[in-house]
Amino acid sequence: MTLIKSISGIRGTIGGTPEDGLSPLAIVKFVSAYATLIRNTTTATSNKIVVGRDARISGPMVKQVVIGTLTGMGFDVVDIDLASTPTTEIAVAMEKACGGIILTASHNPKQWNALKLLNQDGEFLNAVEGNEILRIAEAEAFVYADVDSLGKVIVDDSYQQKHIQSVLDLELVDVEAIKAANFSVAIDCVNSVGGIVLPALLKQLGVNQVHELYCDATGEFAHNPEPLPEHLTGIADLMKSGKADVGFVVDPDVDRLALVCENGEMFGEEYTLVAIGDYVLSHTPGSTVSNLSSSRALRDVTEQHGCTYQAAAVGEVNVVTKMKETNAVFGGEGNGGVIYPASHYGRDALVGIALFLTHLAKKGMKTSELRASYPPYFISKQKVQLTPEIDVDAILEQVKIQFAQYDITDIDGVKIDFPEKWVHLRKSNTEPIVRIYAEAHTMDEAESLGGELITIIENMCK
Repeated sequence: MTLIKSISGIRGTIGGTPEDGLSPLAIVKFVSAYATLIRNTTTATSNKIVVGRDARISGPMVKQVVIGTLTGMGFDVVDIDLASTPTTEIAVAMEKACGGIILTASHNPKQWNALKLLNQDGEFLNAVEGNEILRIAEAEAFVYADVDSLGKVIVDDSYQQKHIQSVLDLELVDVEAIKAANFSVAIDCVNSVGGIVLPALLKQLGVNQVHELYCDATGEFAHNPEPLPEHLTGIADLMKSGKADVGFVVDPDVDRLALVCENGEMFGEEYTLVAIGDYVLSHTPGSTVSNLSSSRALRDVTEQHGCTYQAAAVGEVNVVTKMKETNAVFGGEGNGGVIYPASHYGRDALVGIALFLTHLAKKGMKTSELRASYPPYFISKQKVQLTPEIDVDAILEQVKIQFAQYDITDIDGVKIDFPEKWVHLRKSNTEPIVRIYAEAHTMDEAESLGGELITIIENMCK
């Protein structure tokens, strides 16, 4: 059993001894620490914290413990129950709440769950705040409310529709164009909350033909829940039968969006950002942001529109910070995480679907034709295992020196930008591993570049 404590939240497996996984005792401790941080730092005038969850089997149990702890700390809880991560983020802002907790382990298998922690803006906590929660939890420096100050629970099931309406209200979402296109759409929601919200969204967008795969919100994931090509054979086969114009796949908490072409080929998670970014920039020119390990294609498309692209360190909170610094009109992460500030500063598959369908309708292309219109890149992901005594930071410094004639970015590991390709080296925070991401115009070239860096690192270690 495993418990992972980090600045981005608390993630663990269900079951085992109190010290091992995401046990009820661990939940109480970390939620108490979170509530203490919020109490000490919030400027919100309400006393509310929003709690939403994906459809994991452990969700009801975890929710009961979380809500009991928050009310015990004196907070009122707005329980929106089954809800996507972006729905919960939007609910925090709409409620003018002090914060929010999303109960989801994202793309992890069903035995996992997690506490994703939000600030009063409905955005993820930063590193300083995350570390303070870990400190408070370790010291058990929290005080519970007396009997007259206990919080209350407010059940509110309206936020799915409020989220959908906020998407429909976006200026760049053209419902009439989508209706006129008469799309047939396939969806794979991996038996989580996407199965509740995506059919409702598509209906209100004017899509009358929806082929649903795994849309029962049971938490019994029908396949590995990470939306990677090797896990999406079901929807690929459905698309090959010619039944749909486009396929949409989401992870259990609906903050990542993968696309499938009408011929069953993967559009590519990296290209979710590229296509939607292209559409946004064609109407609202401005800067864009993605993380260092995301495809160069977004930069290329941004520059084609005469705009500026910026790279951020890996992690949603880092991308959002860079987007705010640059006043970006669009951004996200290459895993299909669309962030559109006109809606909110969080990855949101609902926003992505609405913008993509509008783009596809206005282009009048097949999905595969739209994909072929963008610069072709392929990303290779490799790693090199090192021994514990090796100084990984020193190795990365040597790599910087060896490739000093090229553009180097070192805000998050080391990224080397060559004229037609790049390679990004990041050290693991938990084990002596260097992760190597390389991108080029062919997969062979990307894998060869990654292999070259692996050889260089191994020689440095001798």
